[in-house]
Amino acid sequence: MSGYREAKQRIVTAFQRRVGNPILMRMPRHTLLETTGRRSGQPRRTPLGGRLVGRDFWLVSEYGEKSQYVRNIQADPRVRVRIRGRWRAGIAHLMPEDDAKARLRSLPAVNSAGVRLLGTNLLTVRVELTD
Repeated sequence: MSGYREAKQRIVTAFQRRVGNPILMRMPRHTLLETTGRRSGQPRRTPLGGRLVGRDFWLVSEYGEKSQYVRNIQADPRVRVRIRGRWRAGIAHLMPEDDAKARLRSLPAVNSAGVRLLGTNLLTVRVELTD
């Protein structure tokens, strides 16, 4: 990764952790992804955007395998997703073969614009909902 991309990721991630995420996590109907911390074993929640299509929830990670929630999925793909205020269990699948830029065109426009603008290593994630 280039120095510019690394710096961009550090700045955006720091802002998200300190400002954006705490606000979005308090919004009862905002979508959250809950993974299990790969070292701590504790639940880790991340606000994000995506779309429910049938029994699958689709999203695109801005930083691919550099995202902490993606690393947690690699260690344990069992997740929960809060969609419209309701928690649903699922199994997350990383989909590097999927065209993440094309996928973003089918997801909510505002979130997709942010992911395209800020992302440095896009990766599609599909959550197969089990309940």
